[in-house]
Amino acid sequence: MIAFLKGRLVHKEPAFVIIDVNGVGYQVNISLATYGQIKNQEDIKLFTHLSVREDAHVLYGFAEESEKKLFQHLISVNGVGPGTAIVMLSYMSAPELKTAIVQENTAALQSIKGIGGKTAQRVIIDLKDKLKREGWSETASTTPADSGNILRNEALSALLTLGLPKAAAEKSVDAVLKKSGNTITLEDLVKQALKSA
Repeated sequence: MIAFLKGRLVHKEPAFVIIDVNGVGYQVNISLATYGQIKNQEDIKLFTHLSVREDAHVLYGFAEESEKKLFQHLISVNGVGPGTAIVMLSYMSAPELKTAIVQENTAALQSIKGIGGKTAQRVIIDLKDKLKREGWSETASTTPADSGNILRNEALSALLTLGLPKAAAEKSVDAVLKKSGNTITLEDLVKQALKSA
């Protein structure tokens, strides 16, 4: 198991990064929360989870160990794979997601793209007590991110990587940008676009 990677950030997009570790380039899938935390760094350390499938070995990376732990909790739930877990962590920050689970807020979980009623219920049933045992309090906080001129393209890239069709992604992003202007953060833009897609 690869517990973490520490190296030079050579490429970054909202959905993945490439880290040069002593001359070896690792492609690591990330959440929007992690992207928001590492985007201005050159040398980074990501806590990682290696997902082994029949057709691929995929690395998932997290700026904080608590996000990695929540990711591992999520993928332990029947019907939630690594891709779905990353979408969940991109849509809500780890503290918001934990709060929704502990408070049994199925509506908040179902507002995430690809999460239906049964999956939301399973996540709550499987994880509520685990999170409470870990001492999770029911207060939420948000993760800062930023905006820029390439906001639209970065948001589209993230949405396409998360599995949205291109036409739907463009329509959602444009609608959100029209409403909020370019003052919106990338993280919020993607979250709102996911909601309206």
